[in-house]
Parts: sequence; C-alpha cells; structure tokens
Amino acid sequence: MRHSNPKSGWSRMLVLPALLYAVYRREWRVAAVAVAFTILNPILFSPPADDDAWMTRVVYAERWWTTDEARGVLDLSYPNVLNVLNIPASGYAFLTAYRRQPFRAVLAGLVSMALKLWYVGVLVRRYDAEKSRSS
Repeated sequence: MRHSNPKSGWSRMLVLPALLYAVYRREWRVAAVAVAFTILNPILFSPPADDDAWMTRVVYAERWWTTDEARGVLDLSYPNVLNVLNIPASGYAFLTAYRRQPFRAVLAGLVSMALKLWYVGVLVRRYDAEKSRSS
C-alpha cells in the first residue's frame, strides 16, 4: 500500500534522470543512492488515504492489469507494446549517457519516460472505466 502513495510514484520518476546523470558524469555514488532510493521507496511513504490521486491509481491499475486481468507487461498487444518500446529507448539513453552525448541521452530519456507515462495513462483509463462499470 505504501508504494501507491503518490509521493512514492512521483519521486520514482526522478530515478531515471538521476541514473542517466550518474552514468554521464561517472558519479557512481549518485547511481548507488538512486538504486538505494528505488529499493527503499516503497517503505518510505505512508499508505494513501484514498485513490483520488492519479499516481495512486497508476499503482492500482498496474496491479489490476497484471493480477485481475492476468495480463503481462511485455508483449506486442496495446498498451504493453509501449513497455517493449521502452526497452530500447532506455538502453539507448544509457548508452548515449555513457558515451557522453548529452542531447541524445536527454532525448532518449524523455522518450522513455513519455512511453512509461503513456502506458500507465492507458492503464489508469481502463482501470477507472472498469471501476465505474462495477460500481
């Protein structure tokens, strides 16, 4: 439940930029802190009081999609194809950060984040529609 706190979700959005920065600058301590934060994040925040926040519903929608709907997250059906496309986008972001090509790293990082937000946005709309049908 703590993972569904909107502060938890929005702060996780900072992990990719932090990791790309760490790779670009060869700041391995920053990378370690980002990874540690990712591991600790689900327990740092209290459970949300309700599901009014969009980011809370993101977590609920992902659970609903994988558990109740018994759907995977990496196949070529929509919206899962967005996650599949995110793999090369993220890989390219890290490669270009390592090669110290800042424009390409930032652009690929933004594409990766946009794909993730697009994916979860679709899931939230489907989750909200299903929830309103069953109410």
